[in-house]
Amino acid sequence: MNGDAIQLVSQALRDRLSAAFRAQGIPGDIYVGPLDDRDAEGAAAVLFLYRVAVTADLRNSAHISQPPGGNPPTIVYDTALPLDLYYLLTARTSQSGRELDALRVLGFAMQALNDAPDLVGLPVQGDTVRLSLDPISSEEMSRIWTLFPTTNYRTSVVYLVSPVWIDPAAGPAAAAPVVSEAYRAAPAGPGD
Repeated sequence: MNGDAIQLVSQALRDRLSAAFRAQGIPGDIYVGPLDDRDAEGAAAVLFLYRVAVTADLRNSAHISQPPGGNPPTIVYDTALPLDLYYLLTARTSQSGRELDALRVLGFAMQALNDAPDLVGLPVQGDTVRLSLDPISSEEMSRIWTLFPTTNYRTSVVYLVSPVWIDPAAGPAAAAPVVSEAYRAAPAGPGD
């Protein structure tokens, strides 16, 4: 993916959740951003990217980009950057302030991500990006929520989205095609 990989993955994740909410008749949309942002008001849920880390297992691996449909052809990037993205998913309470409504929203969001745990195809430029529930401790969850001192705690879950590849701006150098190949045969010498 290009330098916009984080944005593309965030949009694809938001779109997946929005479609699930529409199918269940859940009003509101998914807000991507901080929990305490004014624009998050009225959203059914908030998706907050709180951590970006290098995918340790893929750090020195080549990224093989296979665009959908095979056109353009497969490209190999030797110096691509593999990332793990950590998202906090929090359901907001309804206008009536009922916590049970928020838990229903959170349950449907988790079901949608569990039923289709991969982001694939055009939204992520032909890559396959895996979504998995990240079992973090209560202590780690508390640290995340301290980022928002004016926001009341809500039951939340963390999703790990990986790998998200950021390819180098300059693609791999293409070698000139072989148009002809000449062979020469020489008689073998006495020591050959």
